[in-house]
Amino acid sequence: MPGVTLGNRRYAFADLREVMAKATPPRSGDVLAGVAAGSDEERVAARYVLADTPLAAFVAEPLIPYEIDEVTRLACDSHDREAFAPVASLTVGELREWLLARAAAGESEVLHALAPGLLPEMAAAVSKLMRNQDMILVASRIHNTAAFRDTIGLPGRLATRLQPNHPTDDPRGVLASVLDGLLLGSGDACIGINPATDSPAAAAELLRRLDEVRERYAIPTQTCVLAHVTTTLAVIEAGAPVDLVFQSIGGTEAVNDSFGVNLALLTEARQAALSLGRGTVGQNVMYFETGQGSALSAGAHHGLDQQTVEARAYGLARAFDPLLVNTVVGFIGPEYLYDGRQIIRAGLEDLFCGKLLGLPMGVDVCYTNHAEADQDDMDVLLTLLGAAGCAYIMGVPGADDVMLGYQSTSFHDALYLRALLGLRPAPRFEAWLVSMGLFDAGLRPAPLSARNVPLEPPHA
Repeated sequence: MPGVTLGNRRYAFADLREVMAKATPPRSGDVLAGVAAGSDEERVAARYVLADTPLAAFVAEPLIPYEIDEVTRLACDSHDREAFAPVASLTVGELREWLLARAAAGESEVLHALAPGLLPEMAAAVSKLMRNQDMILVASRIHNTAAFRDTIGLPGRLATRLQPNHPTDDPRGVLASVLDGLLLGSGDACIGINPATDSPAAAAELLRRLDEVRERYAIPTQTCVLAHVTTTLAVIEAGAPVDLVFQSIGGTEAVNDSFGVNLALLTEARQAALSLGRGTVGQNVMYFETGQGSALSAGAHHGLDQQTVEARAYGLARAFDPLLVNTVVGFIGPEYLYDGRQIIRAGLEDLFCGKLLGLPMGVDVCYTNHAEADQDDMDVLLTLLGAAGCAYIMGVPGADDVMLGYQSTSFHDALYLRALLGLRPAPRFEAWLVSMGLFDAGLRPAPLSARNVPLEPPHA
């Protein structure tokens, strides 16, 4: 790699992997991994070098060798050279200017069409040269949609995953939270439970309870129990009403091994869900969650910075045509994203890279209680994500997940963001809210006395 002189000091970098890591904005995970820049000056030097790096370099020399990593092979083998052609001659710095020019001109279709031509590392690289406002502007112009019983990712819309977790998977507690969320307009992305155990019997029971509620009130949404993919395969075989297949994924073969998954298993699960034919307006059946730092915690990052590995996870996700993908941005803890500032930056990077790569990207705006962050930081990130066109966020009772033990966004936070920015729920879910008398025509929660149909959970 070429070097660069700043002041009286010459900076040299061994390879593109080092340039990428040292060009990354500060975060604790990269320091922990020993790949971060040693000073702000070295970070600037790496950005100079990265800006002059041709995009073609990422095609010629994958950051993780093709021979040892199936995520690399997937990205390389599916790379669309025709879609890449408009930017193939550009450097990373020139790609930044190209994206900003088209975003400023409102060329959404041009930006959308670029996605299959970009390798994940290209998206990560250009994000490292961007200010927050640059990422917000470009992301806001990209509209990627997916559908099952409703359509996610449409412009001017903000969906929510209603997250009714319970520390013992008690159906009464789960259904009470579901009722709370529906009354406040949450649940159009999905009603999705993180189970307290990975028992197939417990997962099947929760799926049946959720499906009873959905069918009883004809709710145009989809349900999911976020169990391991092998558990979901087992309950599909047993006849449980599975809408979406969930799995946590990462950006290297090794980190996915630590999750107990690979591409073949994900392909099998997707085919199993498709065979059920439960979608009504689309058949996007996969739900993936990701998060910066998972590869480092598994010792599976191959010397890459955590944000680049995260972008590679999005390259994996898009190969499976998912309905939902979200980064759980602050969930892993301060070892990887130390404070509110780092979480805010990471959330915007993740949304930008996911949308640039063609995903209907959501974000779990969250933090753990031992991070140097608070709900005010999350309000800032939530508002910025809304401006950037985030497809969906979480809806957690009181923003406090009593099972997973972290802080997220509440049902009321989604109401705030929709009111502030004029965003609406997914279209069929919106029509359902109004038809049930839960919301008025102005999409304000209606008084309980105005409901057309009493909304009560079935007997637990």
